[in-house]
Amino acid sequence: MNNHLLALGDFSRDQLQALIDRALELKAESRAGVRHRQLEGRRICLLFEKPSTRTRVSFEAAMYGLGGQVIFMNTKESQLGRGEPLKDTARVLSRYVDGIVVRTFGQEVVEELAHYSSVPVINALTDLHHPCQILSDLMTVIEKKGPLDELKTVWIGDGNNMANSWIEAASVLGFPLSLACPAGFSPDTAILERARVRSPRPILVLRDPAEAIRAADVVNVDVWASMGMEAEQERRMVLFSAYQLDSELLARAREDAIVL
Repeated sequence: MNNHLLALGDFSRDQLQALIDRALELKAESRAGVRHRQLEGRRICLLFEKPSTRTRVSFEAAMYGLGGQVIFMNTKESQLGRGEPLKDTARVLSRYVDGIVVRTFGQEVVEELAHYSSVPVINALTDLHHPCQILSDLMTVIEKKGPLDELKTVWIGDGNNMANSWIEAASVLGFPLSLACPAGFSPDTAILERARVRSPRPILVLRDPAEAIRAADVVNVDVWASMGMEAEQERRMVLFSAYQLDSELLARAREDAIVL
């Protein structure tokens, strides 16, 4: 299996499905009172440039729950904040920890860290991908709705990092996906083209959210202005007003649809 988790498109169907299945097993066992210590004696470094609540807590809780230890570093408070090359940071951290979890802006940052690191690097969010979030969302869908193959999944709103990761997930796991995005806010073109070549099922990008959501089983939405885009908040509220998931729009989905 790929030692790093940088983007979902780097994996095979069997590899992604195995990750999700194992996570579901661990969750069920934890709820049944089983305590695991597979990561006892292991350490990860959370190297975060972007603020976080849920991502940081989820990684720390998981690591401690499996018997491991966590070192948290804000990039501004590390030597990276003084201009140290990424390759030097990757090499140094690799000597102290067993994995590096990165939350940053540029995808090129996690890719360079992975290139020079001798331990696994996990992408906890970049402007281009958000693979761990989508893996957890896929777990929820399977728990609530069953196998993904025949479910109609839709994304409504900005074609951002989460939309890109949903596209890659659909192409790898083979489920149909429709996205409704305003003009000028479509998903990454290169990611979409690669996914369509790989996917056995349709991946559609539409402009009309009412068309996209029709008979949907799974509905995904996100904020209209991601971190770092606060200056665009007011403009985006106007542009995305037709993409608000209200009761009228949701009524076009299946009655038992779930919303993430």
